[in-house]
Amino acid sequence: MKRAQSTTLGFVPQKDIVYNKLLPYAERLDDESNDILSRIKGNLGRAVQLRELWPGVLFWTRKLSTYMRLYGRKFSKEDHVLFIKLLYELITIPKLEISMMQGLARLLINLLKKRELLSREDLELQWRPLYELYDRILFSKTEHLGLNWFPNSVENVLKTLVKSCRPYFSESATQEMLDEWRPLLCPFDVTMQRAISYFELFLPTTLPPELHHQGFKLWFDEFTSLWMSVQNLPSWEVHLVNLFARLANDNIGYIDWDPYIPKIFTRILRSFNLPVGTSQMIVARYITNAYDIGHVVLWVSSLLGGPSKQAQAQLSGLFNSITSFFHPSNHGRWLMKLMKLLQRLPASVVRRLHRERYRKPTWLTPIPESHKLTEEDITSFVESMMQPVLLAMFSKTGSLDAAQALQNLALMRPELVIPPVLERTYPAMETLTEPHQLTATLSCMIGVARSLVSGGQRFPEGPTHMLPLLMRALPGVDPNDFSKCMITFQFIATFVTLVPLVDCSSALHDSNDLTEVEREMCSASAEFEDFVLQFMDRCFALIDSSTLEQTREETETEKMTHLESLVELGLSSTFSTILTQCSLDIFKVALEKVFNFATTNIFETRVSGRMVADMCRATAKCHPAESLKMFVPHCCNAINQIAVNEEVLNEEELDKEFLWNLQLLSEVTRVDGDKILPYRSDLVQILQLTLHLKCKQGYMLACNLLHHILRSMALIYPTEYCSVPGGFHQPVSDYLPIKDWGRPGDLWNLEICWHVPSVEEISFAFYLLDLILQPELQRLQRFAQGHQDMSRDDVLQSLTIVQHCLLGAGSLMPPLRGEPVAELVHSMVNLDETTLYTGVNYDKSRENYRDAVCCVMRKLLHYILENSEDDTKSLFSIIKIISDLLHFKGSHKHEFDSRWKSFNLVKKSMENRLYGRKQHIRALLIDRVMLQHELRKLTVEGCQYRSIHQELMKDLLRLSTSTYSQVRSRAQSVLFTALGTYNFCCRDVIPHVLEFLNPDNSSVTQQQFKGALYCLLGNHNGVCLANLHDWDCIALTWPAIVRSGLSSAMSLEKPSIVRLFDDLADKIHRQYETIGIDFSIPKDCCNVAKALMTSGEPFPVESVPSNDEAENGLTKKELKNTESIEKYKQLICNLLDFLGNRNLPWKFEQIAIGFLSLLLRDDQQLPPAAVTFFVKSLNHDSLYVRKVAISAVAGIMKQIKRPHKKVPVSPSELCEVKEPNAIVAGDRPDNHWLQYSSSKLPRTQQDWDQCVFVEKTHWGYYCWPRKLLMYAPFEEQPRQNLAREEMTEREQIIFDHFSDPVFINQFIEFLSLEDRKGKDKFSPRRFCLFKGLFRNFSDAFLPQIRPHMERLVSDTHESKQRCVAEIISGLIRGCKHWSYLKVESLWELLCPLLRTALSNITIETYADWGTCIATACESRDPRKLHWLFEMLMESPINGEGGSFVDACRLYVLQGGLAQQEWRVPELLHRLLQYLEPKLTQVYKNVRERIGSVLTYIFMIDVSLPYTQPTTSPRISEFIERVILQLKPLTEGDEEIQNHVVEENEVGEQDERTQAIKLLKTVLKWLIASAGRSFSTAVPEQLRLLPLLFKIAPVENDDSYDELKRDAKTCLSLMSQELLYSEQIPMVLSVLQEIAGSSSWHARYTVLTYLQIMVFYNLFTFMSGLKLVTNVRSLVIKLLEDEQLEVREMAATTLSGFLQCNFLSMDAPMQAHFEALCKTRLPKKRKRELGSTVDTIPSADLVRRHAGVLGLSACILSSPYDVPTWMPQLLMDLSAHLNDTQPIEMTVKKTLSNFRRTHHDNWQQHKQQFTDDQLLVLTDLLVSPCYYA
Repeated sequence: MKRAQSTTLGFVPQKDIVYNKLLPYAERLDDESNDILSRIKGNLGRAVQLRELWPGVLFWTRKLSTYMRLYGRKFSKEDHVLFIKLLYELITIPKLEISMMQGLARLLINLLKKRELLSREDLELQWRPLYELYDRILFSKTEHLGLNWFPNSVENVLKTLVKSCRPYFSESATQEMLDEWRPLLCPFDVTMQRAISYFELFLPTTLPPELHHQGFKLWFDEFTSLWMSVQNLPSWEVHLVNLFARLANDNIGYIDWDPYIPKIFTRILRSFNLPVGTSQMIVARYITNAYDIGHVVLWVSSLLGGPSKQAQAQLSGLFNSITSFFHPSNHGRWLMKLMKLLQRLPASVVRRLHRERYRKPTWLTPIPESHKLTEEDITSFVESMMQPVLLAMFSKTGSLDAAQALQNLALMRPELVIPPVLERTYPAMETLTEPHQLTATLSCMIGVARSLVSGGQRFPEGPTHMLPLLMRALPGVDPNDFSKCMITFQFIATFVTLVPLVDCSSALHDSNDLTEVEREMCSASAEFEDFVLQFMDRCFALIDSSTLEQTREETETEKMTHLESLVELGLSSTFSTILTQCSLDIFKVALEKVFNFATTNIFETRVSGRMVADMCRATAKCHPAESLKMFVPHCCNAINQIAVNEEVLNEEELDKEFLWNLQLLSEVTRVDGDKILPYRSDLVQILQLTLHLKCKQGYMLACNLLHHILRSMALIYPTEYCSVPGGFHQPVSDYLPIKDWGRPGDLWNLEICWHVPSVEEISFAFYLLDLILQPELQRLQRFAQGHQDMSRDDVLQSLTIVQHCLLGAGSLMPPLRGEPVAELVHSMVNLDETTLYTGVNYDKSRENYRDAVCCVMRKLLHYILENSEDDTKSLFSIIKIISDLLHFKGSHKHEFDSRWKSFNLVKKSMENRLYGRKQHIRALLIDRVMLQHELRKLTVEGCQYRSIHQELMKDLLRLSTSTYSQVRSRAQSVLFTALGTYNFCCRDVIPHVLEFLNPDNSSVTQQQFKGALYCLLGNHNGVCLANLHDWDCIALTWPAIVRSGLSSAMSLEKPSIVRLFDDLADKIHRQYETIGIDFSIPKDCCNVAKALMTSGEPFPVESVPSNDEAENGLTKKELKNTESIEKYKQLICNLLDFLGNRNLPWKFEQIAIGFLSLLLRDDQQLPPAAVTFFVKSLNHDSLYVRKVAISAVAGIMKQIKRPHKKVPVSPSELCEVKEPNAIVAGDRPDNHWLQYSSSKLPRTQQDWDQCVFVEKTHWGYYCWPRKLLMYAPFEEQPRQNLAREEMTEREQIIFDHFSDPVFINQFIEFLSLEDRKGKDKFSPRRFCLFKGLFRNFSDAFLPQIRPHMERLVSDTHESKQRCVAEIISGLIRGCKHWSYLKVESLWELLCPLLRTALSNITIETYADWGTCIATACESRDPRKLHWLFEMLMESPINGEGGSFVDACRLYVLQGGLAQQEWRVPELLHRLLQYLEPKLTQVYKNVRERIGSVLTYIFMIDVSLPYTQPTTSPRISEFIERVILQLKPLTEGDEEIQNHVVEENEVGEQDERTQAIKLLKTVLKWLIASAGRSFSTAVPEQLRLLPLLFKIAPVENDDSYDELKRDAKTCLSLMSQELLYSEQIPMVLSVLQEIAGSSSWHARYTVLTYLQIMVFYNLFTFMSGLKLVTNVRSLVIKLLEDEQLEVREMAATTLSGFLQCNFLSMDAPMQAHFEALCKTRLPKKRKRELGSTVDTIPSADLVRRHAGVLGLSACILSSPYDVPTWMPQLLMDLSAHLNDTQPIEMTVKKTLSNFRRTHHDNWQQHKQQFTDDQLLVLTDLLVSPCYYA
């Protein structure tokens, strides 16, 4: 195929779209594509070399992406590589405008999409430019200040771009990336998330095996050990998992995952957050940071197979343990995740199988034979998934997920998948009471249809189910149940598409070589005719019940409702599918039946008539000749007979029979054009008779008839969609149709029958136009000239006829003619449009009706607008006609889009992903070729803008601003489509729109004003004129919008106008992206572009630009850059001018200020006038303006910041210690100098100058960067405290205002007002403003602000406190570069202020002070802030001001220390020493705060890999000390009551009370750290466990005191922790010890703890046999506990373990329980009267009860099915129904639960029992009758 093509093309195409070769005009396409491609290469190359980014490069790259949509990658490999390189160079231009970058990036992604086309040898890309681009945009330093506006989509585009480039990074890239990002790996810092997400995105994982040592082997061990050592799901863990999933998928067979598998599956199970046990606390971060299911699925499907089979065992375990969650009776937020897993996992395995077995080998590493999936791997995978999938079929979230899963599973193992689905489908078809069951099973059957029908070796009996299913589905066509009806239509259509409906029963006698199954299929096929007829009867019944009279009151609408139109669609498409697949014999019977039904009844034309007409159309489409022979003469006769009577034609209400026959005729003519020609005289006569009927309904039907006749003559379309080429018309003896059941279409022999208009058809079409259209146009022309009167109805009728002629014959009319509009844009390259051939050769000799219609319509439009503007119906019609004149070439965009969508849906529901290679059914393939043809017709991008278009646009604009809102909105939508179609026409239209907004134009009405605003606003997906990304356009529109506030038509009283301005401003703010000012193209780009122009075929015609041209291009580009800057400044000046106008309403003032704020940028300083304006606006009366001004001034501060010099430093020289060679993280000798040490603080000028400050917290923790940049010494930095003369103009403006005490007074006054009571928070914007002030002007303004700070600090109002907190944090961060003396004096001022502030702290302000200090300490060297830390550490808890102030002081301190992370071990030690004696604090709020502070103190003590033991405080030592103090509680046995009086009692309390207080605080710490730390200190926590078990209550009761509630919460959180295999034995031994304790509460709690702990660490437990036996013996031991509650809980636990397959029901266990059951009970002794009742149960009773509980647990452990051992156990249980209590109670409960859970599917479950057992059971389960 390709070789043949390379001779015509001159090159071997990379991968073109195959469907193009099947078009009827395919032979012309090679020349066409070569022509377009050579122009793209030439012009794109020229544009780059002439340095013309806009419009040249943009225009031609858009052409390239259209080219790829039409032809695929139809260029040589050489060109492919050059295109990629050119785009890569363009995208990475540093100053490129962001929207251009995004457009080019999307094109590059598309070029790189099929990575098998280019190998690593063909292409290598640099990773660093991409990283710099990504970093510059996603972690922009200026975006938060409003200096850059990025589109929302940019993040996804960039991520996809990196993913596409990743396979082509060089082999050294991995090491370079590790060097670059390893220094960021500080787990306590936000940079960790950043680094790991970089690794996930950038690390290449597709290197060939011989390069693995330069690829993943460099980081695999490091990252896996990091992943395994974190236990509490930090936010970056997800990125690691995604990276591992990708790595596993790209390198199946090259990595041994076995050691990690239990850990992987345990973590996957945990990440579903399933509810387990009774009292489970959910940790919030477990939900927000859960794994992404898509990656989990990828990882799991890559682990399957291989020699060890371990992954499959674990996967089966996973599904066994979660199966019961899929049961429809369970519901929760976790369900969506489980369903996603179910739906995606089979798809992923199918994708892998396809890659292993069917995909063409590519350059990507193949999977080694040893690790490919074997047949038994597949079988065990499918088996493990079947049970959950079958349960999920009936899920509450719908059956779609299950259906998709079944579709993919059935591709692999139909014999395992389809029978159980059939078992559920047959009964569902019988049931009348459960429609949901039917819809669910049918949608699953649709999924497996193809696997069922094609049978194959694995499931040969599949096809025999086909007919029974079809026959039983018929009752689903039910007028009373809409959803059942639709799914039945879909079901029937799906099956019929796959099977030819031909009666093959005669083949039984003729041929003897049929298999048993084939014989069965042949005899069954005799029923097909029956099926078709029964289906039709059902449809007729459906139609009879949906006539208008039946379904509507008189008053309602005459249109179809939405549901009816869906049923109509379902009915007609299903019926036409059935007829397409019929043999001729069956078709004739069906035709006869439809004909009789349609002609013996008369239907109304709105609802039922449409359905019948659709059925008739379906017959006519399949076999036009036979059908037309019956229908056309009948309808024509009927119409003519009625029309003999002249009056009929003028009646308002026509005869029903007349209308029905006309409707029928108009539908059956929608067939193949050449089949209509024989009837042309009849049809023309009918048209002439009916087009001018008086009755609107009548002439509309006649117009439809005209439209359909013209369409079938003029268009190109396939005439049949049969599943086998050529249909089924051969005799059965020659060709046996059953061989073709489920057969896919063959793409290379599709044999499509096209209808291509013949000469005869085209001349008939033009004959009709001359006959019908010509006179109408003449009448309308005379009317428009005022020579002839017409009533409005006549005008509308004429217009309707014109419109239908256009719709019918639009494809035969050449496009409108006109001169191109010149001078819109200037370009040095050619910007012509490309025309595509779509199979029509326009006949130039005939009149071009498109031009004629256009001319008449414009005259008519002007006449109507002048004389009768209220004739809106005619105007609607004219708008439609203008739209078709501009765009219609035979198909509409919206119809195409919906067809494309439905094509994709059908494709998805029936595709075979396993074999791939486009194995779709034939009808789908034909449909896809047709869509390709329509796509070519609709591709109109980059049309030239001609004078005629300009005229029509003006007309549309006039209509868009007319009086009636309906006319306006319709005209606007046509206008918006046109604006997106023609090149650069927006520039032409904008001035005309803005005319209406001009205040000098006094004749504008309000309607015109509103219309113009709507034109600027645009619709939701088209162009927005107000916001085109271009200086020329914005410079016009923005000032005009602001100025329109002065227009006389503007009135703020009209809410609709106010809303429009709001929407407009809102849309501009949402959509604005920073517009580029610098349009340079670097030299490297030009070299690639030159190569593109001189490379292989097709050779560009354009010449490479000469040196003069290139020079000229450079000067033009320089000119454009300076022009852009000028326009930018001019726009700002214009806006400022309008703002100076006193009469401008407030609304417009705000809009203008909003616009100005969008114009801040980081590469161009704001003009001084605007700086003055914003600084003045800080004290504006309006709150909105002040807010905008604060952000803007903060941005301006950033713009005028003077850069500080940095110099590279070597860390090893600073500390005289050599860096370690291997990776060692944490506290090392070479980063010790960074840490805070009170002996070495810089307390003098000299120390300060010598000290090297490292501001960023993460540097040095994991390793040092290759090049560490530090600030140069103070002398080399820009001078501070300049005199006013030395400042720039902008600095002077700010300096003058802020030095003015009046200004400052007013400013601070405004800042300390409250905005929204109770909602205000610390504002980062204001902080940025102050930080900028003090950074740029050092302490120049401190004298003015200082008195205000002192005043505000002592005022306790929240808004005053908040204001001073914002100033102080700005001050502390702003003094980064001040000299030592200034800093010192600053702290002398700040420390007393902060002390006052902290003593005045209130409930409203403590959060703000916390934020203030945390913000101040962020990214600052702690040694710089030693004054602050020493002050905060003075004595946080001193009792002054009560407990609340203590808690707040701790909160503030914690905020500061947490920012410093690992660099302040000394402070943490000091704080811990200070807090330890205070841990027995009585006040709850202080306790909670201390708990939280302790979390941060111990946060640094993590056990991460490669990490040194920390010098910060360690948990183990702390717990040692705590345990000592808790001794009094651990030793005593009495219950611990919370008897602490909450006042500080006088005198020393006893040790026990102290211990209880201590315990409360420790609990708070444990609870707080569960959500925050990375790793859990398990050994330390275990030492507290016994104590917690003692306290925790059993019942859920909120009235318990704090201590007990906390203990319970704590246990719940601990039980969910992730445990390592070496920790589990420790935990179990503690639990066993507690299980022997004397408190039954403790024993009971052991069980609840165990349930959650085992489930949340399931696979880790199951990987050690000894662990399982330990747990089992522990539970069985507690079954025999003397306390009833404990026994029952043990039974529940056992049942849960059995249910999630942690324990299995084996013979020894069963025997053990049966033996216990047989324990004899002692006889009841008659008690002497008055003696105390014997309450303690005897040991025998306990043992017997234990046995019964054990049996009961086994029965309850399988609630949804009946395993083989269950009947016997039920019999055993029933023997105990009359035992003493509590046994009887247990048995009754068990039986009632069994009945409840098995009731739904009892019919299936019955089969497991023998008759005798059933008798006993029925006796047990039926309640005894009380009346016996």
